[in-house]
Amino acid sequence: MRKLNFLATVLFTTLLFVSCSKDDDSTPEPVNEEEVITTLTATLVPAGQGTTITLKSQDLDGDGPNTPVITVSGNLSAGVIYNGTIELLNEMESPAEDITEEVEEEDLDHQFFYTIGGGLDVTTSYENNDSEGNPLGTEFTLVAGAASSGALTFTLRHEPTKPNTGLDDAGGETDIAVTFNLTVE
Repeated sequence: MRKLNFLATVLFTTLLFVSCSKDDDSTPEPVNEEEVITTLTATLVPAGQGTTITLKSQDLDGDGPNTPVITVSGNLSAGVIYNGTIELLNEMESPAEDITEEVEEEDLDHQFFYTIGGGLDVTTSYENNDSEGNPLGTEFTLVAGAASSGALTFTLRHEPTKPNTGLDDAGGETDIAVTFNLTVE
């Protein structure tokens, strides 16, 4: 009799446990983890004659205590049109992971913004779009105006509102934002 009572108790407990568990037959949404970006390189190639300019931010410890190393290879030339490309890397991986590919594959969830600080006479325009025709910004044009100096900030937003009128109403989360001090001569 004890054995029968024990079996009945185990059976009842099992049924109670199973009946209280969540019955979810749907496939869970995949988690789209935020990209680790240690390096942003913007390459500016003059449309005509001139020198290619490289803007680079490298933060090999990610969110660690060390500040990023920011370099600008030279000054922009007044009146020159530059074709720009942005490359994003995760250099914490070996070999380095190309995050640019991921951003372009998930184009609906990303957008670069270019913020020109006071004093810098340049203009920018998008040269590539997402699959719905909204700006993506891994490719851009920069036109250097008159001699000047100031800041140019590249900001990558994850899940921005699209279309938008700029960074102020884009929403989303910032994946990376880097400011370069530039001179046009």
